[in-house]
Amino acid sequence: MDYLANISWNKVTPCLVILVLEIVLEFSECAAPAEVNKHLDLGRDFLARGQLSDALTHYHAAVEGDPQNYLTYFKRGTVYYALGKARFALQDFTKVLELKPDFTSARMQRATVYLKLAQYVDAKEDYLQVVWHDITQQLSYKLSYPQTYAEPYNEEATAQYHHIDEYIDDLRLVEAYYRGGDHRASVELATRLLEVSPWSAHLRQLRAECYIALDDLFSAVSDIRSVNRLQQDSTDGYYRLGTLLYQLGHVNDALKEIRECLKLDPEHKKCFPFYKKIKKVDKLLLECEELSEARDFAGCMRGAGGVLRLEDEVTLVVLEARKWLCSCAVKEELYTEALTHCRAALALQPSARVLCDEGDALLGLEMYEDAAGAFRRALEHDEGLTRAKEGLARAQRLQKQAEQRDYYKILGVKRTANKQEIVKAYRKAAQKWHPDNFHGDDKKLAEKKFIDVAAAKEVLTDPEKRAQFDSGVDPLDPEAQRGGQGGGPFNNPFHHFQHGSPFQFKFHFN
Repeated sequence: MDYLANISWNKVTPCLVILVLEIVLEFSECAAPAEVNKHLDLGRDFLARGQLSDALTHYHAAVEGDPQNYLTYFKRGTVYYALGKARFALQDFTKVLELKPDFTSARMQRATVYLKLAQYVDAKEDYLQVVWHDITQQLSYKLSYPQTYAEPYNEEATAQYHHIDEYIDDLRLVEAYYRGGDHRASVELATRLLEVSPWSAHLRQLRAECYIALDDLFSAVSDIRSVNRLQQDSTDGYYRLGTLLYQLGHVNDALKEIRECLKLDPEHKKCFPFYKKIKKVDKLLLECEELSEARDFAGCMRGAGGVLRLEDEVTLVVLEARKWLCSCAVKEELYTEALTHCRAALALQPSARVLCDEGDALLGLEMYEDAAGAFRRALEHDEGLTRAKEGLARAQRLQKQAEQRDYYKILGVKRTANKQEIVKAYRKAAQKWHPDNFHGDDKKLAEKKFIDVAAAKEVLTDPEKRAQFDSGVDPLDPEAQRGGQGGGPFNNPFHHFQHGSPFQFKFHFN
């Protein structure tokens, strides 16, 4: 066409202009079918390779190039159908039937789309048209060629036509069960119908409402997600999905759905205020996780407390905040406060993790028997949970140990005391219980106390022995150390005091 640009148009006569335009128009008419066929061929190739989106692009181009060609609409409609885009598939199959009313394949496809959408009356009409078309075709063929075998009627169309009334009755029954409050019966029947009509937003919405009434929110979420896909650009759908996810404690997922709502309507009267609230809740819960990992347990507790100030009604969101308060308070060694939060969380929903946190809090409070009970309950929830098994074993060891000597109590130090604090406490206790300070029967008691003080210092200032003691094993207990594994009576520097001693103590403390 470049030659047209070189023409000096001011010198061209009107007749020549008309001639040129006729040539251009003729050229365009020849080029258009070739271009359309090229797109159809490419669309077919992509379709054969399963690349539906690419095929659709070329079928779009083919339709634009030849908007009166019913086959281009039909091919594009079949791709829409394969992609589950029911509304666009219906439009294309309907356009085909406008251009060619006797195109049975298009009518059959449209009937199938109607069936999947649960538009049963429309589907029944199309199936009837297909069956009637086959009957008239066969009658005509038999009249012309009486001795020739005729193909049977369209079996699928015939079968579906006879089932349509059953589907219509079932749909009415689903709605009646729902209105009557028999939600379980409605769910069961809707589930059967959805096998036939999986693209029905109405059926999925009804089933979702029934699931909500039955407190099966996970199933309701699944159905409402499907409704949102089937009914694109639905702010109400996104709001409903967001609120359900929030009720399930999935705050971040709820936030994503509400953002989709606000993309469609930035000032949506329900989505906007809800967004402001759950954005804060989501941020605080994320901070709880990050601060806990950074071992800032006090910060973690502040974040969880902030969640409870924002939310006191949605059970699973409150539960999540209580879990963080329970876990982080234990790690902060605020055992009494931790126990309160752990039990509040367990009242909302028992879980192995929280039971283990409760067990750790009880260990911190030296309530060993109660701690063992908490770990046992955790194992009832998850019999393979290593943390619960180890916690139970530790609680049992500490319970046994509590019945014997507690070196921390003897020196009056915390279990987290460092070596300097332990040595200082030892000197003070040794001075107090030095046997030279006592006479008569008190001297025997002092000797025993002094031996315990010395033993406590030996164990707690030796990292290896202290680790053994912290695990529930007394390294100076002969029974615990059977087999010569350290700390036996001959390794105990004070074993000769076990049954009293005639020696006088002359210790000096600098």
